[in-house]
Amino acid sequence: IVCDGFTGNVALKLSEGLIETFTAMLGQELQKTLSAQVGYIFAKNAFRHFKRRLDYSEFGGAPLLGIKGITIVCHGRSNANAIKNAVRVANDFCKHNVNHVIETEFTKLGLTRTAGVT
Repeated sequence: IVCDGFTGNVALKLSEGLIETFTAMLGQELQKTLSAQVGYIFAKNAFRHFKRRLDYSEFGGAPLLGIKGITIVCHGRSNANAIKNAVRVANDFCKHNVNHVIETEFTKLGLTRTAGVT
């Protein structure tokens, strides 16, 4: 999502709330009947992988674009795993020279840095 900070924060908080709500509701449903509990046993790995794909700490953080340098913004409640992955993301950005690539592509499109902005 590319947007201003306020809109991005609203979208982020909404999606986080939905994920937490759906996870809680699914957990309740899986405990209601014996057949649901047995089904969960067979699908446990799939649920675990799905949950990992939605876990913010697995991503670490998101790049803050438009500044000179690399900045990774992390969630306010980031745990050690999230910070480790944020460092990995920052390292990947450095290794792949992402800022330079973006700047080069903007230049190809005729877009240049605004006067006075560094």
